Amino acid sequence: MAKSENVISKERVLTFDKKLDKVKKEVGKAVIGQEKAIDMVLTALMANGNILLEGVPGIAKTLIMRTISTVMGCKFSRIQFTPDLLPTDIIGLTTYEKGRGFYVLKGPVFANFVLADEINRAPPKVQSALLEAMQEKQATIGKETFPLPAPFFVLATQNPLENVGTYPLPEAQMDRFIFKLFISYPEINDEIKILRNNITIQTFEKITLSSILSPQEIIELQDAAKKIYVDERIQQYIVKIVDATRNPSRYNIKMGKYVQWGASPRGSIGIYIASMANALLNGKNFVTPEHVKDVVPHVLNHRIILNYEGASENIDSFDVIDEILSKIPIP
Repeated sequence: MAKSENVISKERVLTFDKKLDKVKKEVGKAVIGQEKAIDMVLTALMANGNILLEGVPGIAKTLIMRTISTVMGCKFSRIQFTPDLLPTDIIGLTTYEKGRGFYVLKGPVFANFVLADEINRAPPKVQSALLEAMQEKQATIGKETFPLPAPFFVLATQNPLENVGTYPLPEAQMDRFIFKLFISYPEINDEIKILRNNITIQTFEKITLSSILSPQEIIELQDAAKKIYVDERIQQYIVKIVDATRNPSRYNIKMGKYVQWGASPRGSIGIYIASMANALLNGKNFVTPEHVKDVVPHVLNHRIILNYEGASENIDSFDVIDEILSKIPIP
């Protein structure tokens, strides 16, 4: 990307940066701790991507989405995935009523922020219905196709503790998510604050949250992220990182022996777009290597497929990513 008049100005970025700071402060009224997760959710939203989130029950996954959607002034919808769920339960259906005739009942996917809770509990056909909506930004009900509201953002969750009765997402479908995030337990001091402010005692509706942005302003943020300057050396850095997942010996990546499949070009695109969004989130109108390194683990961890040897030695994709980032020269 050559530097041109299309690059967003520093002044414009600072205007967005102030609004995003207000968003994070407002979200902090309801969500205690989890600052990194919130930053990555905002980054994915500005990159117009979706997130697959893994974490044990009870660590505020639903609360994060409800809070951010409220602060963003957007419509929120939660879908609880179960083994008996049908595609029509998500997308909607055509129904008939005497005196009215046939009409369309739109499903919960028609919202700005969709929480797909425990997506791996539903059969593949149901998972595909949501993933198709994510990819095409539209849904077909009967013979009609309807555009999904803009912005459209999906946060799908998986419970890592239970595997019985689940249908793991295939790698090709996981590739549709720009990030795979892992949320851990809160720090002790944060958990004390959670005790005092938890929504078991205080309902979500009683938390006074202001709408800082609107759907239109989110679209403006997404357009702004596309105008962040990315130097050619940064582009080469991104491509080398992804190439190292496919050809580890070329970069002397010792853990490459555990990699069965590296990331696809969609991984390179994901890093590129997410780096631009991350720069915007941090008040910059250009991408630095640090912005790239900040998003790489979340973009690549679900795109690197390890072999049996890696699994047997308890190696995970983050170990490979850490070595790649340490070996690829920073421009």
